[in-house]
Amino acid sequence: MAQASLWLLRHAQPLIAAGVCYGQLDVPADPSATLQAGMRFAAAMPGGAMVRHSPLQRCEQLALSLQAPEAFLSMDARLQEMDFGRWEGQSWNDIGRAAVDAWSQDLYAHAPGGGESLAAMLARVRSALVESWQHDSRLGTRDVVWVTHAGVIRCVQWLLRYGHAQPSAPDWQLPAPGFGQWQQLPWKAHAAALQALA
Repeated sequence: MAQASLWLLRHAQPLIAAGVCYGQLDVPADPSATLQAGMRFAAAMPGGAMVRHSPLQRCEQLALSLQAPEAFLSMDARLQEMDFGRWEGQSWNDIGRAAVDAWSQDLYAHAPGGGESLAAMLARVRSALVESWQHDSRLGTRDVVWVTHAGVIRCVQWLLRYGHAQPSAPDWQLPAPGFGQWQQLPWKAHAAALQALA
């Protein structure tokens, strides 16, 4: 029998120009790409999984395409991408090198664009992760799916590897699945790390 896991599913390609900062900007994903991603993941997703999704429409679209029973589908604001404040909707070129450098020099505590710091984002993702471990998964005995964003997936990876440690810019080299792709993390393999986070 396969181990129960946390499945981290990234939304499909968003309908926004390349090079634009879109963190919590609520842009839709490409409908065709969303449908294809949903079909691919639904074929791999175990039955009876609890599905949590970011409230941003690019994630909600994909979560709804999975056709999970409504009782197992839940929106969770903690699964949103980072809030980039006044940077949202601007091109990275217009934001400018100086502003990005200021953020990278204090990656953990600086709030880019006056939005949300990585410290705040890690705290909310940790809260969601502990809840999913303790309650949604019933301490690792049930599959849980998060339909979410690259930034959230990187936060989960950091928390499971490094716990409460504070990352700096050189540390933040964590991979994330491509659009419409996913990562499977068996609960049992990460039980000690999850208990330390609780």
